[in-house]
Amino acid sequence: MKSHRRRFMLDFGSTVLGTTAAAVLRPRTVLAAAEVVTVGIIGCGGQGQGLAKRFKSTPNVRVGSVCDVDKSNRDKAQAATGAPAAVEDLRRVLDDRSIDAVVIATPDHWHTPAAILAMEAGKHVYLEKPCCQNFREGLMLCEVARRTKKVFQHGTQFRSDPTAQAVIAALRTGIIGEVLMSKAWNVQRRNSIGHEQPTSVPAGVNYDLWVGPAEFVPFQSNRFHYNWRWWHNFGSGDMGNDGVHELDVARWGLGVESLPNTASGVGGKYYFDDDQQFPDTMTVAFEYTSGPMNTVRRTLIYEQRLWSTNYPSNVDSGVEFYGTKGKIFLSKRGKLELLGERNERLEFPVKPAEGGMTHYQDFVQAILDGHTPKGDVQTAFHSAALSHLGNLVVRLGRSIKLDPITMTVINDTEAENQLGRNYRAGHWAIPHAEKL
Repeated sequence: MKSHRRRFMLDFGSTVLGTTAAAVLRPRTVLAAAEVVTVGIIGCGGQGQGLAKRFKSTPNVRVGSVCDVDKSNRDKAQAATGAPAAVEDLRRVLDDRSIDAVVIATPDHWHTPAAILAMEAGKHVYLEKPCCQNFREGLMLCEVARRTKKVFQHGTQFRSDPTAQAVIAALRTGIIGEVLMSKAWNVQRRNSIGHEQPTSVPAGVNYDLWVGPAEFVPFQSNRFHYNWRWWHNFGSGDMGNDGVHELDVARWGLGVESLPNTASGVGGKYYFDDDQQFPDTMTVAFEYTSGPMNTVRRTLIYEQRLWSTNYPSNVDSGVEFYGTKGKIFLSKRGKLELLGERNERLEFPVKPAEGGMTHYQDFVQAILDGHTPKGDVQTAFHSAALSHLGNLVVRLGRSIKLDPITMTVINDTEAENQLGRNYRAGHWAIPHAEKL
C-alpha cells in the first residue's frame, strides 16, 4: 500500500503540473470482460441496498453474498441482486473463499471492526463513510490496510466526479491564485427523533449482532435503523454523516494532506428537544500549518445547521474555495461558479470530461491492476478525522492542538482520552492493530 500511495502522489503531481486539465480527466480503460470480482455486501439497509444495486450493475462484478442482521433487509438485497447466499453474520461472508471483496454499509460503529476483520481475512474493502466511528479506530484502519496491502476505497464518491476533478485540477494551476481558505456547509432541516424508551426487539432482528463490539444498550426504536447516526455509541452525528462529503472536498481543494494543527469550534443542540446526542448546530475551524517555522497557513471552515432551509448559494451542501485572486463554489448538487477579483463572474475554462469510471469501477479496477483508488485509506482517514475532531471540540467547549506527525492531541489528556470509545468486554469484533 505504501508503494502504491507514493506512485499515486507522483502521478498526480506530474499530471497536474505537466499536462492540461483536460488530459488529467481522460477516462481510463474499463476492465476486460473475462475478469470478474465477486463481492459480498455487508449491511443491507437503505444505503447498503443502493450500493448492492450499483455494484451489481458495475461491469465485471458478481454479487456473491449479502449479509444483514435484519432478515427483511437481507431478503430485499438478495432479491435485488440475485446473490446465491444471504447470511446473518458477517463472519460467514469472510469465511467464503469465493468472495474477493466486501462492500460495508453497516452502522458506523461496525465500519472499522468489519473492515479490519475483512482485510485480515484477505478481502478487499469498499467502506461507506465515515471510514471510522472515532479517531483512534481510523489509525487502526490505516495500519491494517498498509500491512495487509488490501485495496481500500472510501465511500466519498465525489472524488470520482468529473466536475470535482476538473475544479481540483484548475485550483492546482492557480485559477484563483493561492488557495488560503475553504468553507464547507451542511444545512438542512432534519426531523426530531423524539423521546422513547426501550422496547422488545423486532422479529427477524439479531440485535446482539447489531450492537456488536459497542457497549450494550437495550433495543430502542429511535436508535436503530437510520437514527443510530445521532447516538455516541453507534454514530458520528451529521458531521460524520453528510458533512464528511463536503469536508473531504474542502480538504482536497485546499491541498492539505495531513491532519490539522488546530481544531476549534462552537455549537450544540440549539433546536431539537429529543434524544439525539450530537449537535444540530456547529461552526468549526481547522488550521493547517507547514513550511519553515509553520509560516504557511490554511484554514478549513465547516458550518452545520440541521433546522434550516435557508441554504447558502441555494444548496443544502457545498464548498467554497477562497484564493488570492478569486473564488470557486462547487456543490455535489451540480452547481459550479467561478468568480474573479471583486466578484467578477467568469466562465470555467475546462469542460469536465464525460464518462470515465464511477467510484465503484475505480475500486474494482484497483483490485485487478493495483493502482491506488481515489478514496484510499489515508485520504479517507484525513477527511473522516475532521468530523470526529469537530464533534470533540464542540463537546469539550474548547480548542485543541494536534501533532500531525504523531497524530496525537498536544497537552490535553481529557481530549486525548476521548479520541476512542468504550467496547463491550471480550467481544470478538473489538478492533486492534499491531502498530500504533
